[in-house]
Amino acid sequence: MLYNNNSEFDDLISLSALNHYIYCPRRCALIHIEQLWGENQFTAEGRIIHDKVDTADRESRGNIRIEYGVPLRSFRLGLIGKADVVEFHREGKRWRPFPVEYKRGKPKKDNCDKVQLCAQAICLEEMLHCTITEGALFYGTTRRRQDVIFDTDLRAETDETAKNVHDLIRSGITSKPEYSKKCKSCSLVELCMPKVCGIAGKAGRYLAGFIDQMDTGPDQL
Repeated sequence: MLYNNNSEFDDLISLSALNHYIYCPRRCALIHIEQLWGENQFTAEGRIIHDKVDTADRESRGNIRIEYGVPLRSFRLGLIGKADVVEFHREGKRWRPFPVEYKRGKPKKDNCDKVQLCAQAICLEEMLHCTITEGALFYGTTRRRQDVIFDTDLRAETDETAKNVHDLIRSGITSKPEYSKKCKSCSLVELCMPKVCGIAGKAGRYLAGFIDQMDTGPDQL
């Protein structure tokens, strides 16, 4: 267990921070430590999708009851947030929660979306005193659901990511940028400046090494 009660951590952190951290720890720090945010085509499209979900009414379809914009929290992981959709599937006299998260793009190569969804399930388990074995991610580009099983490995990764995000936020330290292909899609690229800062960092290390060589003297070069 990461936390036993809310007195053991300063603040509940946003569920989305886990997604941000796996995508890029620096992005997570810029958003959740430095309180920066940027908007681009991808975030705007994602916001529109979430707004549509958040403003929807509850529904009932046969043996499925659908709730939108469900508030979530976990004192164990120190998380707070909201589920886009939670379906409740009737199984006899009981209702089984099934979280569904909406994303604008397509399935990711990493587990950032799966971890976020798993964290939602853990919140629901803690709040409703139940066990949730699976959920789904709905991607706007493919217009299809991707089923997600909350197995031991994904739960362990979710626990570890939550711990890492808490440690990052407590440290108050934003790591230096490292440019990668993911930077092209990041809404914070203009604020992060990974190419400029990365080049500056390399130049600084080169100059530091050159100065060290000069300090050794001509006899030691």
